[in-house]
Amino acid sequence: MSYTIAVLPGDGIGIEITAEAVKLLDYLQGRGLDIEMQQAPVGGAGYDAAGKPLPDETRVLVQAADAILLGAVGGPQYEDLPRDLRPERGLLGLRSELGLFANLRPAVLYPQLAAASSLKYDVVAGLDIMIVRELTGGIYFGEPRGIRDKASGEREGYNTLVYAESEIERIARVAFDIAMKRGKRLCSVDKANVLEVSELWREIVTKTGDDYPQVELSHMYVDNAAMQLVKWPKQFDVMVTKNMFGDILSDAAAMLTGSIGMLPSASLDQDSKGMYEPIHGSAPDIAGKGVANPLATILSVAMMLRYSLDQAALAEKIEQAVGRVLDRGLRTPDIMAEGCQQVGTLEMGEAVLAELSV
Repeated sequence: MSYTIAVLPGDGIGIEITAEAVKLLDYLQGRGLDIEMQQAPVGGAGYDAAGKPLPDETRVLVQAADAILLGAVGGPQYEDLPRDLRPERGLLGLRSELGLFANLRPAVLYPQLAAASSLKYDVVAGLDIMIVRELTGGIYFGEPRGIRDKASGEREGYNTLVYAESEIERIARVAFDIAMKRGKRLCSVDKANVLEVSELWREIVTKTGDDYPQVELSHMYVDNAAMQLVKWPKQFDVMVTKNMFGDILSDAAAMLTGSIGMLPSASLDQDSKGMYEPIHGSAPDIAGKGVANPLATILSVAMMLRYSLDQAALAEKIEQAVGRVLDRGLRTPDIMAEGCQQVGTLEMGEAVLAELSV
């Protein structure tokens, strides 16, 4: 099949890291992968180009594409814009308009980076967790929301946390399906002792589990889950949770692996069309310096090949190439360790490409 990939570099280091990922796709294209790549602005770059974070041309492109590769969005120069014009609204718009409700965030520790983790080696060695985050519902999208004046004269902010049964069931099924392909263990994270939404969440996840008798289902309150990720992370195989909880827990899990710069993500719709991006931000403090770690974006390409382009063998080759580069001791500053060779964004991307061609 022929696939169209929308490439959205975005802002900050997104431009640099996406360039290295595109080089890998160019290489694969030259060796038979039938893809066409088209680039468009989003986030702050979208505002600069068209006055809004999700320009019309970008919206048309991503709707027609088979997969989207995103860099990162945001920057301090946009912080004073009205909320609906800020770069992050472009990202939320992509997720909402494309129905990308299932966010997959693997937290895998490469053995070469065990020393880079903030936890002891025996706690994190062999770590391999998949966090499944509901992405288009919950408090980030719930209405009503806003800032209002109270009768007392002070202002208050308010947001609405809401989930329908169907939204809970569909993300639960994604998580159960993934668990079936892994260790057949699923932990659903909620706050059912306080939140009515979480009571419903737990009820629906439990009911959905009846269709997956081979999967061992457990439930955990989010505060305990945060503690357990630090105390004993290898107890988890697959975790599923609502939007805000997943946002927080997946970033915590990222640091168990040594660097947030190592972790990719996939956001999928019901037909496995996906948007693929590193989970880190635009890092404006290092943008343009050539020191950003491109490996999370490169590994996001591997996820794209696996989940949207039906090219699991190519995905595995990229992952193995990354492993061999780490074996050689090459490190960007965020994962630098004693005895290793520090390289920049370009050198790391070229090293992976060289290993891929072996």
